[in-house]
Amino acid sequence: MEPVTFSESGGIRYLHFGSELIQGAMRMRDPDEIYLEYNQQMMAWLLFLETKPGMQVAQLGLGTGALTKFQHRYCPAVKTTVVELNPAVIVSARSMFFTPDDDRRLSTLQADAKVFVNNRQYCNYFDAVQVDLYDAICDGPAASSLDFYKGCFNILKSPGVMTVNLFSRHKSFNVNLKNICEAFGNRVLLFPESHDCNVVALAFKGPKLEVEWQDVSKRAKVIMEKTGLPTNTWAAGLSRENARQEICLSI
Repeated sequence: MEPVTFSESGGIRYLHFGSELIQGAMRMRDPDEIYLEYNQQMMAWLLFLETKPGMQVAQLGLGTGALTKFQHRYCPAVKTTVVELNPAVIVSARSMFFTPDDDRRLSTLQADAKVFVNNRQYCNYFDAVQVDLYDAICDGPAASSLDFYKGCFNILKSPGVMTVNLFSRHKSFNVNLKNICEAFGNRVLLFPESHDCNVVALAFKGPKLEVEWQDVSKRAKVIMEKTGLPTNTWAAGLSRENARQEICLSI
């Protein structure tokens, strides 16, 4: 397991795995805020799924617990299941980044995500799956095989949405994108690259989705008003970044 280390600068606390590479960040004066842009975009499933009692979300990779904290505060109807292999990350998320302890809306499993997604117990179980799996080297996602992404597809309900954090300027990007597209029948959208070279992919399971971008924008505005998440540029970014999606969203 990688060693877990921390640093602070300008009111921001950072998570590291024994190197200077940043694995997550938190604004000290607002611990429940999702500070990093790509982390914010990992919540984009909210554009397409209404939260409701009994809704299940799987978070593969805990990091600073930014997504966990946000969902726990702003999505009270949602039950989040976190899968994290490194026990030190679980401890640090709670002690250094103020992630809540497990309760009826939060369950944390120390487990390998690659094994978890192939557990038949979770077949067609989750409404959304968030994948952010990186190790100390940070040379691409720690799980990237076709088998892994097929597992992610299988644990999703229909309709369901997966969000994945990818590195845009690394050879792993094309490998991951190819495998995601194959596992999800090419029903994949990409956000524009963020300033730190991260690209978040969205993959869809279920009936074909056809919606006007203005309606997506309206939904994004509602999310921003309720949660403070800066969603106002999401619809424009997605329509611009993805071929044949300029007029309306059809996927």
